[in-house]
Amino acid sequence: MTTKWNIDNMHSEIGFKVRHMMISNVRGSFANFSAAVETADEEFTSPSFSFSANVDSIQTGVSDRDGHLISADFFDAANYPTLDFATNSVEKIAEDKFAIHGNMTIKGKTLPVVLNAEYAGIVQDPYGQTKAGLTVEGKIKRSEFGLTWSAVTEAGKVVVGDEIHLTAELQFIKS
Repeated sequence: MTTKWNIDNMHSEIGFKVRHMMISNVRGSFANFSAAVETADEEFTSPSFSFSANVDSIQTGVSDRDGHLISADFFDAANYPTLDFATNSVEKIAEDKFAIHGNMTIKGKTLPVVLNAEYAGIVQDPYGQTKAGLTVEGKIKRSEFGLTWSAVTEAGKVVVGDEIHLTAELQFIKS
């Protein structure tokens, strides 16, 4: 029997960080996203994940930068409105750690990605809902997904790094 878990958007966040000018990090997040998990039983045994974020919901705290990110220079949200991830397999590394192997699709290009997850357990909230929590992290190279806009400063510094650090704090509600 499989158990379905839906994302609790009020208690979850999807974020990223990237080097800017190679001296600091710029952080951002996606405000609109969906995710679901199916498990082999009522515990988090053999989880299978799916995730989708609306690209035009990107938030970095600077509206001009957000507009540039959803433009054709970067995500091209008009033609590729979502970024997606779906699991191929999940490898249990330790009691509470998993390697999530799957395919990520950004800007129409699908590539294999491995995400590291830390399972925080299952609890019952004050309203009687059963919830599970995960922290997920990983890295991708934006250039591999066709996010190739770049600029170089007069001093020869790259404006935007290629490596993107992905982070997610996820809380799921048992269906």
